[in-house]
Amino acid sequence: MFWLFLLGLATVLTIALRRTRRKLQPLDDELYSKTVAVDYVQSGVAWVRADGTFGSVNQAFAAIFHSSPANLVGKEWFKMFPPERYDQVNQIYSQMLLQGATTFDSPGVSVDGAMLWLNVRIVPVHDHNMRLAGHHCLIEDRTRLCELEERLRALSVSVERRELRRQPAPALR
Repeated sequence: MFWLFLLGLATVLTIALRRTRRKLQPLDDELYSKTVAVDYVQSGVAWVRADGTFGSVNQAFAAIFHSSPANLVGKEWFKMFPPERYDQVNQIYSQMLLQGATTFDSPGVSVDGAMLWLNVRIVPVHDHNMRLAGHHCLIEDRTRLCELEERLRALSVSVERRELRRQPAPALR
């Protein structure tokens, strides 16, 4: 009789455990799918801890800086900007703390020293107690666009110079 009681108790516990697992499964799937989505998004996404170091970096973010995500995690986030821009970045960071999300354009420096032009959006992240836990850093590489704009400017200046040379000189009276 005691064994029958234990068998019934084990069956009830097994059913309860299966139901609990089924309820948690969609949440696990949702978190996993969001993680995979962030890994494959085309723009750079990074989470920066409150101490200013990268907590996680997606592949697109690392590729912009000619690095791998593993090499960037733990590095200081402001080092992606040239040293002469640190004061300006600190001011923008303070602005983010007061106003929320902030967007700005800035030159950047890749791991191998190449100059980049970045569009950066920083968004504060808070924990469950509403304490600052860091921020998300979303970047878009605009280096190619800036290079093309510079070439276009140079070409338009050279065309204007040629046009001025072709015009006849005004007649002297």
